[in-house]
This record gives sequence, structure tokens and C-alpha cells, in this order.
Amino acid sequence: MENDTRSSMNSPRLSLSDLLGKPYTDAVCEARAFAEGADKAALAAIAAEKVDLAPDTYQARLDDLVDVIGQKVCAGLPDSSPGAGMASFVRATNTATAPLTGLGFVRIGEDGRAYLASKSEHYHASLGHTFPGYRLIDNARKLGILNATHNSTRGHVTRLLERELIRTANGLPKGDAQGLQELTQSTQPHVLNRVLNLETGSLVVEAALKMALARFYRVEDFFAEPKYEGRRPVVLVIADHAGGTKANGHGTTVLTQVMRGMWPGFGEALEDVGGLIVRPVRINDIADFERALAEYDVAPYKVAAFFHEIILMNYGAIRLDEDYLRGAYAMCREHDVPTVADEIQSCIWSPDLFLFREYGLQPDFVSLGKGFPGGEYPASRLLATSEYDSLNQFGAIVTNGQEELASIAYLVTIAFVEANGDYILDVGDYYEAELRSMAARHPSAIEQIEGCRHLSSVFFSSVDKTISFTRQLTDACIDVSAHTYKADCPPAALTKIPLVSTYKMVDFLIARMEDALGNL
Repeated sequence: MENDTRSSMNSPRLSLSDLLGKPYTDAVCEARAFAEGADKAALAAIAAEKVDLAPDTYQARLDDLVDVIGQKVCAGLPDSSPGAGMASFVRATNTATAPLTGLGFVRIGEDGRAYLASKSEHYHASLGHTFPGYRLIDNARKLGILNATHNSTRGHVTRLLERELIRTANGLPKGDAQGLQELTQSTQPHVLNRVLNLETGSLVVEAALKMALARFYRVEDFFAEPKYEGRRPVVLVIADHAGGTKANGHGTTVLTQVMRGMWPGFGEALEDVGGLIVRPVRINDIADFERALAEYDVAPYKVAAFFHEIILMNYGAIRLDEDYLRGAYAMCREHDVPTVADEIQSCIWSPDLFLFREYGLQPDFVSLGKGFPGGEYPASRLLATSEYDSLNQFGAIVTNGQEELASIAYLVTIAFVEANGDYILDVGDYYEAELRSMAARHPSAIEQIEGCRHLSSVFFSSVDKTISFTRQLTDACIDVSAHTYKADCPPAALTKIPLVSTYKMVDFLIARMEDALGNL
């Protein structure tokens, strides 16, 4: 790719008043001036302050930092706290790489070395560390915008975000007030127009499961008879290559862990009584999907939902084919089976904000989180259609799901991504193309490249080569995971570079990968 054809990172300039609406910030300033005894004009100046989301100086500094990755850049913290963690966390903790600070795709660890955060800190730091645009959150704090709210007091910012999520999930241009109003009032099937605010992705996916099961069981004893009461609910999930359920990763609540093959005894007990049955469908095999529906969408069973990721980030970043998902969705519609697109890990890494939109899908549920608040807050959301808006408040109640500052983080991230669709697409395509070129140069070691753009993995011909490759990169202060522990998953090295990654950073990462391949 020639330099003059490369897209540049755009830096929108926004104030809190731009982001949240001047009537709202004026009201906040008046209220805060009274509460604090402060000068209203001084508060109004903070609300009006324009912030460059990604100024040129920031972008230049990111490229400067590429040159020091792997080097010791400060004294570090030799006397680090040992903590008091659970045993499994203690075994997994590497205090040397724990952060002192960071900027963009670079983290400075407690050992004083500069690390490349090439997994976006396990997928949630979509804009890297200390993204300049999040200064708007600091300004919100200065204005006294409260973070803590509750279900009955969710604030203007969170309600504003809900409408932005519905707008973007349906592909409406910004400013189409009439179109958005029509969307939010629609009762048509497969139209996403409801938002449930929760803290973690696990709770969001579990909420989708609750809504699917509400067609089989009463949430409360005074609820009406469910549509499929008496039928045995069957949840379809993506299979691993051994035919089991280890490929999916839909959360850490007990029921969603059962869906991924954990708690086997509990899962068997649920199945024995017909409470919940989980069945895998083979990756990208539409005939197997049709077989599963033929077997389990007949009495006494009923397929309750089809849960899927688009990129199996817990299974080597295998990507589901567009044709496969479109075919599966068509069958689900014929059989009255809700579709759940779990985009907890893939959302925001698309220039369309949602990968399901690139696929042309119309899911009944979409789970999102991690990347949207950029690692600033734990804040996930469930998008749903009006048809499945079935839970009462206590069916999915959560104290910490409506935080206003977390919603501001979402809005800032959305603003950056919408202004940088071309840049995100170009850098992602460049990274994937460079990985594929590298694979072509090393056919004896690399089987294939999987995933999509920033979310890509390298499949190796052996576990030993995968481990050697990832160990070399880790030793060079580059975050790469080795997926060698799932049932029949090809040994893979997984990456997920931040959206603020630059071409220079990509070139650096590819060069270090080439070095590691040369030493296999």
C-alpha cells in the first residue's frame, strides 16, 4: 500500500455540550452552581470546552513510541504489592507486565518496559490507553455529572446513548430524528429498538437467555402462560471441531458456562429434567444447522434460541461465513427461533460499529460491551426487539448498569469510530493483508490466517511452533495469546490490535513476527 493512498486518523473536536446537548449541560451547570455554590459561568466554560479526540500530537507520539517497544523506559516498581488474589489468578498474574501507565497501543509495565498491547488488553481497550477524547469524562466530573444512578433514575446521558445505539444498530444517519422516532415505536419483528443497560457482557448474554426462556417459563407466578410452556427448550451454540460446545464463549454466569461445556454434571441434570438443553451446530455447516432444527424444533422440544459470535475469539478467532449465518437466520425465522448475535468481543472493531451490519443480518438480540466504553468502565448493553421485551424490572435488575459517565465513554467512542470508518477499515485491511503475505512466505509453519482485520490469528502447523512463536513475541514485550487448549482447535496465535493502531505499528508487529518465524 502506497503512503499517498492511506487514510489518516481524523480527530473530531467536541465539547460536552456538543456531545450531550446544550440544554442538558445548561441545566447541569445551573444545578451544580447551586449545589456547590460555584460560578455558573465557569461551569458553562467547561461544558463548552472543545476537546480534540485524537490530536496530531497524540498520533505522532504513538508512532514515536513504536521505536521503544521492548525497551526499559523508566525505573519501574520493584516493590509491587503481592495482593491476595484467588489461587488461579495468582498463578496467571505477571506483575512485570502490569501497568504503570500507557498511551494508545503502548503500556508501560511495572518492570519499566514498554509493551505493545496487541490484544487491546483482552479486547476492551478499543482505543488503547489514555485516549485523549476521554478528557470529556473528566470535564463531566468537573461539572458534577453524577455517575451513580439506578433503574428508576437512569439519566439523560444513558437515555441519549440508548437512542444512539438504536440509531447506529439500524444504520440511520446522525440527525435523522424522524427515522429514529419511527424505529423506537416499531413493533415489527427483527427491528432492534430496545436497550437493556447492564455492567458486564456475561450479564447481558444471560439476559438474552432469560428473554428466550421466558417463552417457556414464567418469570413471575403472575405472568401469563408462555408461548411454548411445556416444551423442552433447546439452545443452539457453535460447536468445536470435536463436536462439543467448547468453541463458544458467551459469559461467566452458570447457565452461559453450561452453554460452553462447563459444569458438565449440572448441565446433564438440567437436560435430564428438560429444563435446558444445549446442542452444538458445526462451524459454517448449514446442512448441520438444518439437521439440528429438524431434530429439536419438534415436540417435545423447541429450539429456544441460536446463540453465536461472528468471530470465535475464544476459539482461534475462527470467522463464521456470511452465507452460513444468513442461511441460518433464514431458517430461524421460518421456525420462530430468536437469533442472538454475541458481539461482546467484535463490536466497535467494525467501521459500522457492529459486525452483524457488515454481514447484512437482522438479529433479535445483540450483546455489546468491552470495546464501546473503551476500558474506562465495565458497561455492556443488550439490544433487543419489541417482541422479546418480556422481563419485568426485577427480571434483569442491576444496581450498577446505568452509570452516566460510562455512557459518556460510549458516546465518545462512537463519535471517534463514526469519524474514522475509512481509517479503521484501511488499517485493518492492511494488517490482515500483511499477515496473509507473511503466511505465504512461511508455508511450512503457518497453516492459515483467520479472523477479520484487527481481530486476526495465525494458525500454525503444530502446537510447538505456536508456543515458540508466542513465547518469542511475549519475551519481546508483545501481547499475543496461544490458543492451544480447546478441543481440536488448530493451534493459533491470537491478536486484536486497537483501533488507534498506526501503519508504523503494524509494520513493527509484522517485522517482529517475521523474526520469531525465522527462529522456529
